[in-house]
This record gives sequence, C-alpha cells and structure tokens, in this order.
Amino acid sequence: MKRIFIDELAKHTGEEVLIQGWVDVRRDQGKMVFFDFRDISGLVQGVVLPKSEAMEVAKEIRNEYAVAVQGIVNKRPEKNMQADRQNGDIELEIKNIEILNPSEPLPFDISNDTSAIDEGTRLEHRYLDLRSERMQKNIRVRSEFIQRCREYLFKNRFTEIETPLLTESTPEGSRDFVVPSRLNAGKFYALPQSPQQYKQLLMASGFERYFQIARCIRDEDLRADRGFEHTQIDMEMSFVKMEEVMDMVEGMITSTVEAMGYTIKEKPFPRISYKDAMAKYGADKFDLRTPEEKEKGILAYAWVVNFPFFEKTDEGGWTFTHNPFSMPIPEHIDWLMKGENIGDILTTQYDLVCNGYESGGGSIRAHKPEILEATYKVMGFSKEDLEERIGHMLKAFRFGTPPHGGIGLGVERNIMNLTGESMLREVQAFPMTRGGQTSVMKAPKPLSEKQLRELHLSIKNADNAKK
Repeated sequence: MKRIFIDELAKHTGEEVLIQGWVDVRRDQGKMVFFDFRDISGLVQGVVLPKSEAMEVAKEIRNEYAVAVQGIVNKRPEKNMQADRQNGDIELEIKNIEILNPSEPLPFDISNDTSAIDEGTRLEHRYLDLRSERMQKNIRVRSEFIQRCREYLFKNRFTEIETPLLTESTPEGSRDFVVPSRLNAGKFYALPQSPQQYKQLLMASGFERYFQIARCIRDEDLRADRGFEHTQIDMEMSFVKMEEVMDMVEGMITSTVEAMGYTIKEKPFPRISYKDAMAKYGADKFDLRTPEEKEKGILAYAWVVNFPFFEKTDEGGWTFTHNPFSMPIPEHIDWLMKGENIGDILTTQYDLVCNGYESGGGSIRAHKPEILEATYKVMGFSKEDLEERIGHMLKAFRFGTPPHGGIGLGVERNIMNLTGESMLREVQAFPMTRGGQTSVMKAPKPLSEKQLRELHLSIKNADNAKK
C-alpha cells in the first residue's frame, strides 16, 4: 500500500490508507487508545477501537515512536468535530500499527517551546530539538525564504554559481579559519569569510549577474546574532550604479516576504545617511517600528548609505570600515587617488537594516587597478605587499572588468526578523554553542598523532597556548 501524507487524508474519506510518521500524543482510555500522529505535513487523530487486532501493539507504543499505521479515514460526527485543529473533521480508525523504531524517553519535552531548555542539552540532542513545532517552523521559513529569493533572481537574469571553500587568506576584515595542506607542507588554505573576490572575478568573467547561497566562515567573537558560520544570499551585478543594486535587492525582499504573508512598514525603504543615523539613533542599526508594530510582527526595512571609507587604527594609521574593494562616492574618488582628506572620504557602501539588525551589506566595487592600489596605499601597504595579497585582482582588473557592485544578505539575520527570534542558533539546523562547540558532534577536538604527522603539524603546548 502506498503511503499517504497526513494533509491528504481528507481526500481519502471512507478508504483504507497507510500513513507513516511519529506518535505525537498517546491517550490510553482503557478500552480505546487514541493517538495524534504527525508527519512532515501535519497532525491527525487515530483511534484503536475495542477488540481491534492493533490493541496489543497500541498498548506498547509511546510518544515519539516511529510507526506505520493502516486504517480507515472516517468522517467525524458533527458534535465531535474540532474546527480549531488540522483534520478536525476526520479520524483514522486504526486497523494495524507497525513499530518502525521505538523511542527511549526523551531528555526533554519537545511538545512545548524548547527555548528555555539548557543550551548544552538542546544542542547535544539537536535532532530531537528540531522535532519541536517552533524549530520545524523556523527551518521551514528559512527554506521558503531562500527558495523565493532564488526564484526572483532567476527571473532577473542571474546565474547561480558556486565558488571555492578552500581559498587564499586575504585581508577582508575578520580572522580566517585556516586549513593545513597535506600535499604542500607548511602551507595553508583559508576558508572564505565571503565570496568577495571570486564574485568580482565572475564579473570580470562576463557573467554580469551572479548569485549563490554561500557559506561564510569567520573566526569572530561569538554573540547572540553572530557565529563562526553563517549563510548569505550573495549577489553581484555588472554595469550598475548603487541605486540599481539597491532597487534589485529591495524588489527581491519585498516580493519574497510579502508572498510569505508578512507586512512591510514602509515602501520604498527609507534611506538615511550614516551620519544622520548616528545622530538620530546612536547606531547604524535601528528599529523603526512602534511597540504596536512589534507586536504585529511588522518588518521595518531601511537603507543606510554614505559610510566613511576609512577609520583610524589604534596605531594611528588607517583601515577600511567595511570592505577594501569598495568604490568611493564619485565626488571623492579624486581625494582617494591623491591621498587627501582620508577621514572625510565616503564610500558607496549600503547596508540594509531591519527591526534593529543589519540584514545585509554591499557596495559598488573598485573595478580599476589604480583605485584598488590607492585604497591599499592609504592603509600602508607597500607595492610588494599589495602584489602578494591581491595581485590576482589587480591583474584581472586590467582586462576590461566592467563597473560592478553587489551585496551579501545574511540569511540568519533575515530569518530572525521573520520568526521573531533573537538568537542566531534558533534559525540554524545545527548551530554552535556560545563556546564554539558543535551540535551533536564533539568539535573542536585534538587530532590524532597520525593526522598531525600527515599534515606536518606539531602541537607545542595547548594549555600554554590558551593563556
């Protein structure tokens, strides 16, 4: 017999069917045993009647058993209908139950919100935590958001292209996670903080409109809305100005979240300069909603523009504020090329904020080698350093690379806004703990002596290294 999903049962009233899923609730009333069964599509109530051949197995079953159930889909009497629940007008008269896999008692209750459960316990048993209704919803919202964004981009001539995970360590703002090379003793790959350089190289490659759902790895200090790993919808466009990139992103976000049933406070999204944002809100991330709008789950998007390009380092030099590959605003290009008024140079950076979170950030990029060279000169890089770090970019820019710009939209930050969650780990399937420990598995952990030898590595003293 072919399996039927629970949300399709009403179409089969009067028929004998097979469902497969989990026991959500079991209620033993002596002569009869009632169950709520769930699968990917929803819930249905089933009953084992007196003298049924299924009674012996029904008495044995407990919550969270994986089962296969055969039964007749019956219309409930009107007085027994439950209008407030899925499939409240039908009931499965159970003829046979097969236990596919029993379940030990769970370490915590997944029938309610699990957010108050100890973090270590939840993440050790993340596969159970993910069965809870809230976590199922969060991960499915994430999936739908990505799907709709992807479809929007395909409709607008974008090509989805994957870029490497093993790459070169380059100065992009955060510490790199590095990977030792077995074949090249003493040399290391870096995991990508973002696909920044590759997506610019794809613009040099003539694709014009690129995107990918990119995994980004950054060795940053952990906090509620930031982890070592995150996912971003990464985009780049050729032959564009700042407004055109922002309009494309705004259209994608508006189309996606409204199709998902959410309400946007203001369209088009307000635009505010970094200077005005700091003066008015004291930060470049702010929440434009009223208390009532927060209660209703309204989404308040805004763009922040005209960021300073450079900021002072502790040593008195200069470093970039966002991205060294950015282009100054047109009227400040001459200042950059001459190395003048460094602190006053503004960049074509644009950040998308929503409900108090930075949801994405991008810029128009430097596409000529002399502009990129001037940027790194301000930061104190010699020509030799520049050639060593980004010589491949300078070379590419000498072969007709078009003007281009793009953005990276943080998937987790956007899903936090859609679901109302305040912790990044609540919208990831397998997040890390606050201490950087992986869910379920036990990383980081030491390598074996054999692995260290193969990688040409030795550990001096891990205890002293921590100090």
